[in-house]
Amino acid sequence: MKAAARLLILWTLAAAPLAPAKPNIVIITADDLGYGDLGCYGSPVIRTPHLDRMAAEGLRFTDFYSAAEVCTPSRAALLTGRYPLRSGMCGNERRVLFPGSKGGLPAGEITLAEALKEAGYATRHIGKWHLGHHSGSRPQEQGFEGFFGLPYSNDMDARAGLPKGATASADPPRDGWNVPLMRDGEIVERPADQTTLTRRYTEDAVKFIAEKKSGPFFLYLAHTFPHVPLFASPEFKGKSRAGIYGDTVEELDWSVGQVIAALRREGIAGNTLVFFTSDNGPWLVMEGQGGSAGPLRDGKGSTWEGGMRVPGIAWMPGRIAPGVSNSTAHAMDLMPTALAMAGLPLPAGVAIDGADLSPLLFDGKPLPERPFFYYRGDRIFACRLGEWKAHFQTQAGYGAMQDLQRHDPPLLYHLGHDPSEKRDVAAGHPEIVTKIRDAVKAHQESVVPGKPQL
Repeated sequence: MKAAARLLILWTLAAAPLAPAKPNIVIITADDLGYGDLGCYGSPVIRTPHLDRMAAEGLRFTDFYSAAEVCTPSRAALLTGRYPLRSGMCGNERRVLFPGSKGGLPAGEITLAEALKEAGYATRHIGKWHLGHHSGSRPQEQGFEGFFGLPYSNDMDARAGLPKGATASADPPRDGWNVPLMRDGEIVERPADQTTLTRRYTEDAVKFIAEKKSGPFFLYLAHTFPHVPLFASPEFKGKSRAGIYGDTVEELDWSVGQVIAALRREGIAGNTLVFFTSDNGPWLVMEGQGGSAGPLRDGKGSTWEGGMRVPGIAWMPGRIAPGVSNSTAHAMDLMPTALAMAGLPLPAGVAIDGADLSPLLFDGKPLPERPFFYYRGDRIFACRLGEWKAHFQTQAGYGAMQDLQRHDPPLLYHLGHDPSEKRDVAAGHPEIVTKIRDAVKAHQESVVPGKPQL
């Protein structure tokens, strides 16, 4: 399947007439950043001037979603454009990969990096991977020519006597963190000095941009923070009104500013799409180290809005007009959007769940109505269609103790009127419930689950 898709891409390139320079693609993700944690999304205490400017100059989405409520499936979906059930990158007991996990993103999956690399793009991944660290699933085997970052979350692989960082005050004492920092498959530091990660990621990104400015290139910058444990450099530690959590977000904002400045300095800002988002909502059980979902309900690990609605900002000066969009979009859209911008077809014979956002980004055209499915593990917990969202099952966020609750009839909310999901209106709109049920049924009939990897 992968080989066939590559042949199709190469054939398309050979047959295509000369065209303008292919655009560069930069995707920047935060880890566990909440919907309410940026100034441009309403935070009154965390200063994010660079992201605020990016939002003012670009398109800010009010209804942008991660594809999953926790990191491993979310990241798999972003890179493949597919719900994680299709690749097997989701689970109900083990919901993310761990250092001892034997699975990972299957070699047969076609990532955005692979498709762009075949088309002549330089590709680099910087930051957190968390899609497997065994043969076939590592960054360099999934289309990235270079990798600098952590193989999994920064709270994994604890050891006694190591730096502990900041975690929730209610947590019991824990060992420190032994996560390795890697470059192109080799460990360069263990434990990673997490106080330096944001700065070192940024320096690596700026260097890559300078080296590849003649383009085209794809940079996937997946920041470690604000996932706990929280570390900030001396330049940012203690500077935010929001404590250590705010310190890490403000340093992340600085990083985004450095990347934007590098693109401007190299004269390629107008030919580069930069998209900023988060892998899921805030880890609320971490109390002061867990961020905010703003007006949205619950957080990381849940399929309430706070668990999966995240910041989404698209920036490309001269191409994307400043504005705010309430169109429903999600991380799986980034792959087909990038391929369309590069003049490439979607992978042949592969079910892609995302859609090309180009008409919205560049022409201001509204997106066609389509369902969005809120998966928790391998099960659909909710579905959004237009402004309506139906919950078939609910459960509290990651780390919170609450039994699974099934709803028949489902809970129904109008997200335009009630983004906090407080007023169930199912009784008054049975026809909407039926329409959403039909969408879920059609989707489930079309999905072939991949071999479970977690």
